[in-house]
Amino acid sequence: MTILLAGDIGGTKTILRLVKAEPSDSLKTLPLLTTLYEDSYSSQAYSDLIPIVIEFLKSAETSLGQKYSPEKACFGIAGPVVNNTCELTNLSWFLDAKTLEQELNLSKVQLINDFAAIGFGVVGLTEEDLRTLQPGEPSPTAPIAVIGAGTGLGEGFVIPTVGGYSVFSTEGGHVDFAPRSELEFQLLSYVRELHSLERVSVERIVSGMGIAAIYQFMRDRNPSLETPEMAEVFQQWKQEIGQAEKTIDLGAEVSKGAVSRNDYLCEQTMQIFVDAYGTEAGNMALKLLPYGGLYIAGGIAAKNLTLMEKGIFMKAFTSKGRISPLMKKVPVYIVLNPKVGLIGAALCAAQLS
Repeated sequence: MTILLAGDIGGTKTILRLVKAEPSDSLKTLPLLTTLYEDSYSSQAYSDLIPIVIEFLKSAETSLGQKYSPEKACFGIAGPVVNNTCELTNLSWFLDAKTLEQELNLSKVQLINDFAAIGFGVVGLTEEDLRTLQPGEPSPTAPIAVIGAGTGLGEGFVIPTVGGYSVFSTEGGHVDFAPRSELEFQLLSYVRELHSLERVSVERIVSGMGIAAIYQFMRDRNPSLETPEMAEVFQQWKQEIGQAEKTIDLGAEVSKGAVSRNDYLCEQTMQIFVDAYGTEAGNMALKLLPYGGLYIAGGIAAKNLTLMEKGIFMKAFTSKGRISPLMKKVPVYIVLNPKVGLIGAALCAAQLS
């Protein structure tokens, strides 16, 4: 038995989990993880991660009635990780694994990007944590792909290894957006001119900011179709551009309008978005042939299950010309568990030597 510490570190919230890891039986490669204690903290209220961990372990001891001293830890972080250090993007913290080891008396600390944590986490999910879009023909030795549209577009892949998994981050979200219809060609030109860009990455379309951009494009083409409610939301959103404090998330509001089915522009916007999302997921699958599964993470898919299951996504995913039959063999899942990154951090910690 090994006691592990897993963390999901964000600019707003830090979630920590104390985990007991036990060797799996002969039929499984993953360790058996049991959550002992979990709590969340306001990241902005602390000057560093160390005082949060100290407070967390004291709270765990009080709650559990005994002291647990973790041996190893892994923290998934919303920021770039270089040489096991990280300067958080939206927080004035600089984290160094060596310093954390010394100050917290841990034998090993691993810092990983939050999307890499999701990569580790998807292999530890249960059927209840997933919604299957396509069962495919799963292969336990094949690569696993992870794609997730949220604030931006994350892409990565997982390779099964002896006794565990290796996770690799990519910058796939920054490949060129490739339009496939006259409408998408017009969208490409619109976004390029709107932001004064030389090129448009797929992240500009397949993300929360992409939903906002598509909606702007659609309303400018059909201004008479905008509802009074969305017109008010849009104007408020425009006024807040460049401000630190925002009250409107245009992408989220468009998504709500589409779900309610009483806003034509919102529905059309989300259909274009889901179609582009499925296309990019299919492009990723072509390059990896992830018969271990393609997992769709990020909050947007899970919050728009009805739209994701309508068939638009999978039609775009599988429509790859003469290679289409191969695409139907790829298992495709939507990740429903919002704590997949925390699960991944624990699994990563369990693999540390």
